[in-house]
Amino acid sequence: MDPLGEKEIRASFVNCSKGEASRINLPAGLSGMSWGELDFLGWRDPGAPDRSYLVAPRGDGIVGVTLRVPQGVRRSFTKTTVCSLCLTGHPGSGVSLLAARKAGPLGRQGNTVGTYVCADLACSLYVRGKKKSELAGRHEETLPVEDRIARMVRNLDAFVEKVFEGE
Repeated sequence: MDPLGEKEIRASFVNCSKGEASRINLPAGLSGMSWGELDFLGWRDPGAPDRSYLVAPRGDGIVGVTLRVPQGVRRSFTKTTVCSLCLTGHPGSGVSLLAARKAGPLGRQGNTVGTYVCADLACSLYVRGKKKSELAGRHEETLPVEDRIARMVRNLDAFVEKVFEGE
């Protein structure tokens, strides 16, 4: 992923107002990030743990999506869960259901789409083996890293496409 600046990131959000985008807490250390190891930029809001954000390349630009942890969702601390993007298994609450308001009129009516994602949004690092899941006895894939990255990007694109459906 190419390095991004604050203005680019804030302008990329498609499912919130410009005012909301201007108030988003951006991740610290944007200039020092390992952009070459990221397929998308994802982060949790440290001031509001129920909010997350992701910014991903799409076509010849970038798209940002605001995400929320839905209220009343029960989490199991004893079951294993799998991320829908990178297919990494995590113990307990290592995967979160994140809901995105749809873009355009449907989003203003309250319509959302959701997916299960690594709670720390570090999918790019998990598929590259730069970060390990805490899951004991983890199943190792034999698929080459390049193919795992391509699969994750396809899964991310499919989710982002759902944000735009009906716009």
